Amino acid sequence: MKYILIFLLLTKFSLSAQVKGIVRDSLTGQPIPFVNIWVENEETGTTSDFDGSFSINVKGTNKKLVFSALGFLKKSVKVVNAKEVYLKASVIELNEVVLLNKKDTKEIEIGKTPNTILQTFDNGPKIEAKYFPYKDFYKKIKFIKKVSIHTDSKIEKATIKIHFYSVNEDGSPGKELLNKDFLVSINKGILKNKFDISDYNLVIPTNGIFVAYEKLMIESNKLERQIIDPYTKREKTQKTYYPLVLYNYVERDFLYSFFGGKWNKKTNEKDPLDKLTIFEPAINLILTN
Repeated sequence: MKYILIFLLLTKFSLSAQVKGIVRDSLTGQPIPFVNIWVENEETGTTSDFDGSFSINVKGTNKKLVFSALGFLKKSVKVVNAKEVYLKASVIELNEVVLLNKKDTKEIEIGKTPNTILQTFDNGPKIEAKYFPYKDFYKKIKFIKKVSIHTDSKIEKATIKIHFYSVNEDGSPGKELLNKDFLVSINKGILKNKFDISDYNLVIPTNGIFVAYEKLMIESNKLERQIIDPYTKREKTQKTYYPLVLYNYVERDFLYSFFGGKWNKKTNEKDPLDKLTIFEPAINLILTN
């Protein structure tokens, strides 16, 4: 019986392992920071650090890791081959240069909700998107000047990535509207952060836009502290990656989250045509003319 127990423990351990590796550019060999890494079709994920290195716990040896980063082709790799991963650069179609007649005399903030109650969640490296539908009066204030996001951080400087996506024909998030990562620095405290994106000449599309944030699971965002486990009553190390993003409790038709290497749509399970009561990231846009 003793030997059977030892065997079972060893078997269980062997099925769960920490995978460490590095992500590189296949052309230059340089490390790629802030790569989004997921266990395929699961909610276990992480981010490559500034030096391209990553570490992720994987249960099972037959799993695959999905690597995705702006400017590179998505790649799926078996866990056993993930020690060194090379990503190929994708062809980025540059937008046609157009002279835009900006006046910048009017401003309006969109995305506000009547519910001012905000709540935070430590939900890992998910990319969670907020949908902004298009309205006719945006024709006169079509330029996106700033993006705002509510955060709570307990470290002096934290880094977060903000995404802007077009809308596919099926209503899901489409291609990125910026051709490079939009990384921003978040200060300590509970804040409403505003970031200027007017230099990108981004116009709100006529079929709407998705704005999303991506938590980066990197060392500089990590805060560790010792806590007492309420179940075992033993001391353990709690790791939190900041900043935490605040959420509004609202009614929506759907919510899109990126995990497991793909976009996942959440709707009302009982009646897909009925609205869903959800927590939605507190992200707003400031438009100008």
